[in-house]
Amino acid sequence: MTMIAGTEQSAEIRLARAHLSRLADSLHGALAALVAEVGPVEASRRVRCGDVAFTAKSTMSASEAEDRAHQDLELITSRGGRLVIPEDEEWPARAFAELSEETSEADRHHSVPPAPLALWVRGPHALADAVDKAVAVIGSRAASGYGVHVASEFGYGLAEGGVTVVSDGGYGIADAAHRGALQAEGVTIAVLAGGADVAYPAGQQRLLTAIAERGLVISEQPPGVTPAQHRFLTRNRLIAALGAGTVVVEAGRRSGAKNTAAILALGRVLMAVPGPVTSVTSIGCHELIRGGIAVAVGSVAEVVESVPSFGASPTGVPTGDGA
Repeated sequence: MTMIAGTEQSAEIRLARAHLSRLADSLHGALAALVAEVGPVEASRRVRCGDVAFTAKSTMSASEAEDRAHQDLELITSRGGRLVIPEDEEWPARAFAELSEETSEADRHHSVPPAPLALWVRGPHALADAVDKAVAVIGSRAASGYGVHVASEFGYGLAEGGVTVVSDGGYGIADAAHRGALQAEGVTIAVLAGGADVAYPAGQQRLLTAIAERGLVISEQPPGVTPAQHRFLTRNRLIAALGAGTVVVEAGRRSGAKNTAAILALGRVLMAVPGPVTSVTSIGCHELIRGGIAVAVGSVAEVVESVPSFGASPTGVPTGDGA
């Protein structure tokens, strides 16, 4: 994809997408369709001028969103971040390809939103490069000692082998996976439901700062936006899309991790880690395996072997037994 940064046209497109990003929270499908039809600059103009109407309601007017767009771009820059747009070379087009293909059908059923209009990013790595070989590691926030151990070992082993570890920056399994990857001095990505500059939970501030310095923190939400329940659900599709496969380490019967797993109609490989039959935190994993929805994995090598798109085992990933 051609990089257009540094040109006047680029600045106009980036501002337009920043503007639309402020409105996308409740209007994502409609805005994505409009952008696909007329392009981001014209879409922004039409929305700003009131030339188009949407059935959904936004909490912010189009003119207010445009004013905030300038502020958002300045704010993310001041915090060491940037707005990554589909017109940039670092846009992960391949990761979002299947998501984009699902757009029309998904929107008609008001289910999974299409690919994001833009991503707010903090971190030193090019996003497309970071997700070229990536696995999502997810699971319960109320993780057991067993789950924390496995997630940490998986995070470390994958990162050591050159595989990017994607998760949500939260407590429990996500925390362990991120920390394992950082300990291995590999790349890890935290996908947030609020702004890329908003630590959630607040107790994860130190971890997210470390990830922003050595990995990537990304969000569809502009800077300063706080998480909300519906944002977690739309965020989950990004986690699924950015990884070539998703590993559920622990999951209760009704956990958010299972919701993430459920949207892997993206052609991604779904894996689950078996746990003690007496553990409530492994019930969800056992259901996924028993139902033939997920492949059972018990080591980093098995995770890598279960992802066909990886081909040969990444350098450094063990091919024998053990996590």
